[in-house]
Amino acid sequence: MTLELDWPVGRAGVAVVSPSEVETAFLGGVTGDDRFEVASVTKLMTSLAALAAVESGRIDLDQPVPDGGEGVTLRHLLAHAGGHPFEPPGRARPREQRRIYSNVGFRILAEAVADAAGTTFASWLSTSVLDPLGMTATELVHRRGIDGDPAAGAASTLDDLTRLARCLLDKGAPVVGPDLFAEATSVQFPGLAGLVPGVGRFDPCDWGLGFELHDGKRPHWMGDRRSPAAFGHFGASGCFLWVDPDAALAAAAVTDRDFDNDKWAMATWPGWSDRLPGA
Repeated sequence: MTLELDWPVGRAGVAVVSPSEVETAFLGGVTGDDRFEVASVTKLMTSLAALAAVESGRIDLDQPVPDGGEGVTLRHLLAHAGGHPFEPPGRARPREQRRIYSNVGFRILAEAVADAAGTTFASWLSTSVLDPLGMTATELVHRRGIDGDPAAGAASTLDDLTRLARCLLDKGAPVVGPDLFAEATSVQFPGLAGLVPGVGRFDPCDWGLGFELHDGKRPHWMGDRRSPAAFGHFGASGCFLWVDPDAALAAAAVTDRDFDNDKWAMATWPGWSDRLPGA
């Protein structure tokens, strides 16, 4: 395939990943090792770190999480079903009533994982995810008043996001096993309505264990050609990573323009993704 990158941004890089090759395109003098803040694409890394803690027996998906609220488990928090607000000082709601996309919930789950692992979350993230995948340029940084935010605080490169995409395309290897990964990319707490920030409200608003599922959502930032099994995440900083297992294809992008700046991303990303092969 030949990538065309005519996005309305100053600097950008994209990678399309298949089992056999990686194709890249760049704008504005970007290279694969230039670092960008990736905002909520951080949640893909945090989710994998949480799943690695589950796989290793350090924590259970269905045990109540300290500070999570009555009956709220790691599964609830990963699936945005714990009732926590997006950010403080929003009002908490009972668990399993709505899909409330929550940075607060991800910070709580990261604390629980760190306690279970007996270290800081940043250290566990490196040990369980970044080091095994060779993501040496990626780290949690100080962002918007939070030091090392596990919800939206990673800085990374296109090369490192390509390594992450390969892991997700390979069913989580070598970070987690295929059975747990299959569970993580299937609908959790089905039937919950909710909001994908910057995209729209959906009923149902399907989510896995940290992975947003394309499923039947229309319109969608991944485009209409992606299969219902496609999953991933985008970030408010204007970046994304999606995986379409049915098409054996993944795509990642970094840019210097925020997602909601004049709504450019939703006007650009779906059509660009739809030019890529489908299942």
